[in-house]
Amino acid sequence: MADRIPSDAPSPAPLLVVGSVAFDNVITPFGQKERILGGAASYCSLAASYFAQVRMVGVIGNDFGDEHLERLRSRGIDLEGVQLDESGPTFFWKGKYHENFNRRDTLDIQLNVFENFRPDLPESYLDSEYVLLGNIHPALQMHVLDQMPGDPFVLADTIDLWIEVERKALLDLIKKVSLFVINDSEAEELTGEKNVILAGRKLRQMGPETVIVKKGEHGAVLFHEDGLFALPAYPVTDLRDPTGAGDSFAGALIGRLASRRRTDFAAIKEAMIHATCVASLTVEEFGCDRLESAGVETIAERAESLLRLISPE
Repeated sequence: MADRIPSDAPSPAPLLVVGSVAFDNVITPFGQKERILGGAASYCSLAASYFAQVRMVGVIGNDFGDEHLERLRSRGIDLEGVQLDESGPTFFWKGKYHENFNRRDTLDIQLNVFENFRPDLPESYLDSEYVLLGNIHPALQMHVLDQMPGDPFVLADTIDLWIEVERKALLDLIKKVSLFVINDSEAEELTGEKNVILAGRKLRQMGPETVIVKKGEHGAVLFHEDGLFALPAYPVTDLRDPTGAGDSFAGALIGRLASRRRTDFAAIKEAMIHATCVASLTVEEFGCDRLESAGVETIAERAESLLRLISPE
């Protein structure tokens, strides 16, 4: 059993994570690495595994070795929902970050087996009480929800591509989610509002019960019926690769909520603190390496440090 952050609930609720699994080539001002484990499902699942029992759904190709599956299993992640497609290689992405990491270029993208991915859930996953929909096509996200017989707490993420080419499908989806997580540039694109506060409020009017707008190095803002909460980013001094930071944030966030079996305003604020700290660890090394090796003590220490940072006392 993987180590987890202690919770005030008797046991964590089961968490379903659906998204992409990939191999990434990443170039940053600090160097480059090739064929490192990536994809939204990988980052989300690893981050969430520090808090809850994760059930992962994705697709891998004929080049995905057992060593990568073992990395996920070692964190206690249930891989029954990971489909093996022998017809081709795993989804591949290559990107380059520029100075100060303020711009990223996609140099190559190969969908490979991900192009025909359909997230059909194992029967054992259907009782999942919490669901994280990674930033895959909105129709695939909706397909997951259509299979769920109950009324789980659903967090959905997206990317600018779907806002541009699948806006209607995305708008239909977010009406059905409990918590919508989006970055500030995507929020502006979706709402037309440059001001993050106005954008967050408008997003809630589109249907989601709760919205979190991520602002990168400037933190995140929570919009909830019980109020608004702004949280700064954890002060990172050794930024090496920001890939997967947003996915790590989302995974840790819903993982913490599942671990406590609570989704009220106070619980989401507390979960954001842990999520911010987990994301801060992800960016300190290429790929998932630092996220995997961090350990519960480091996450807890950073959460306590961030809490002290924002406390008025």
